[in-house]
Amino acid sequence: MPGVSELSEFFRTEFPQQQVVIESVGNRAARIRRPVDAADLRPGNTVSGPFMMGVADTALYAAILAEIGLVALAVTTSLNINFFRRPSATADVIGDCKLLKVGKKLIVGEVTLYSAGDNKPIAHAVGTYALPD
Repeated sequence: MPGVSELSEFFRTEFPQQQVVIESVGNRAARIRRPVDAADLRPGNTVSGPFMMGVADTALYAAILAEIGLVALAVTTSLNINFFRRPSATADVIGDCKLLKVGKKLIVGEVTLYSAGDNKPIAHAVGTYALPD
């Protein structure tokens, strides 16, 4: 199965618009990091919800691809997120994903989001991906 370097290359090729760093993958898990810049902020100097949902979705995708291989047609079928507290506007957002169920057609995982340098979660997401036939 693909490791960090293969997944990093896959993301650079397939999603060049994302500035995601894959820090680790394996054992049905992944950890990613995404830098925050001014375009990702909302009034009040807070990181936007769509940005955090994107980090959660990307962490799920990385964990799934590390588990099943580089299947570009796996797609999100649901993503539910709970926002706990305001993230730092000056720190990267970290997404720690654990896959809860890996089936033949669906994969379910959870992602806890953090501001880099802080161990208190800023959000928690649960998502489901459908696998191609």
